[in-house]
Amino acid sequence: MEFLKLTESKLSVEEISNLVSSTSCGAISIFVGTTRDNFEGKTVINLQYEAYESMAIKSLQNICKEIRSKWQLVENIAIYHRLGTVPVKEASIIIAISSPHRSDAMQAVEWCIDNVKKSVPIWKKEVYDGHSDTWKQNKECMWSECKH
Repeated sequence: MEFLKLTESKLSVEEISNLVSSTSCGAISIFVGTTRDNFEGKTVINLQYEAYESMAIKSLQNICKEIRSKWQLVENIAIYHRLGTVPVKEASIIIAISSPHRSDAMQAVEWCIDNVKKSVPIWKKEVYDGHSDTWKQNKECMWSECKH
């Protein structure tokens, strides 16, 4: 099963872990991407995310299909991404994947975050203390120009 969500609400690792939990799975691998307080010597106040929501969900669905084609034993997948303002130390994305054995879950989670950054139309603005805000481009992005 897939659990995909774009939300302005605070993300919960426990809630998302519980979504993918299964009696037939011995592994849940989780990636949590958080807002850090600095970038290139500048103090980060928060991150602000925007998305082309319908397209982002379609992209996430395609990522799930690809995961299932690469790791057939994966049972459940959750990809939750924050929109709006994400303060320092809070999660902007949580990916959780369950499978019978750890190897599939761990590999699938790493592949998943790389491909979310590469192909999902979500944009991030870093808000700095004392510096101009900057829309950030993911270095993995497939588009020729990913800036907002």
